[in-house]
Amino acid sequence: MKLPTDHPNPLVRRLLSFWAPTAESMRGWAMASVVVNAGIAVTGAGVRVSGSGLGCPTWPKCTPDSFIPVAHPEASIFNMLIEFGNRLLTFLVLAVGVACVLSALRLAPRRRSLIWLAWLQPVGIMAQALWGGLVVGTMLNPFTVGMHFLISAGLIAACWTLYARAGEGDGPARRVTHPDIRRLGYVLLAAVFVLLVAGVVVSGTGPHSGDEMASRFDLDIEAVARLHADVVYIVVGLTFALLFALHVNNSPRPARRATLVLFAVELGQGVIGYTQYFLAVPAMLVLLHVLGSTLVWIAALRVVTSLRTRAPKAAHSPAEAAAAF
Repeated sequence: MKLPTDHPNPLVRRLLSFWAPTAESMRGWAMASVVVNAGIAVTGAGVRVSGSGLGCPTWPKCTPDSFIPVAHPEASIFNMLIEFGNRLLTFLVLAVGVACVLSALRLAPRRRSLIWLAWLQPVGIMAQALWGGLVVGTMLNPFTVGMHFLISAGLIAACWTLYARAGEGDGPARRVTHPDIRRLGYVLLAAVFVLLVAGVVVSGTGPHSGDEMASRFDLDIEAVARLHADVVYIVVGLTFALLFALHVNNSPRPARRATLVLFAVELGQGVIGYTQYFLAVPAMLVLLHVLGSTLVWIAALRVVTSLRTRAPKAAHSPAEAAAAF
């Protein structure tokens, strides 16, 4: 009987690898899930900055009478296609999430930790889709729109954790550097999440609401922008402190490299942020800023997972040892 991994086409072998997974292909599907979840977060911002947030004015149907875009007096067909296209991407994200679940279930030996992490993806994606319906139902209320992005951040965290754990064992976590440095890494990650929340507040206060009928937070845009900048300074300062501490303690190269990448991404994001501020927030730079925010979050997750490792779980009996082998 021919296995999917025996197919002569390498692309087909990769696409069907969830049926006969290896540790490497499990990590590959987890990374694919990171990419597609980050991608749909960015395209969602594209829907907003293009003014297409209510391109499909109903949910789950695109219009009251059709699941697909058709001429409708409440929206232009251009905006309708952009919003509908973003909805279709949900099925791609869900397909990758299901592939992660199948890979985790069929991986030998089976690892319960990976199965739980993999199941978070289709469950979270379905919850995210339902929340998208709430976004439409509330006419792009800035709170629901902001939560839509933050839920994506949570899904990205679950996907990255699956990627990291798939490359490790199931033994107890073991730090690779001083415990205070590891704590600093967690403080940095928390600060980056606060930065994402602050960015959501700025987005919900400023222009590019997604539609003329959408409401905005009743806040002073200058004040929230300054608050956002203050959090940026804190995050950059914490990142530099972590990078310095890792260097002084001669910590493993992967941890130093991950922190250096985060620092570089933060600097690039800062350039985009200040440029869009001084150019009166053009739509394209807003889109790049959302992409940068997503990359900062992923880079911060990478830093935290680089500060510890896990060895294979020790077998407690000959039978378990044979199964592990």
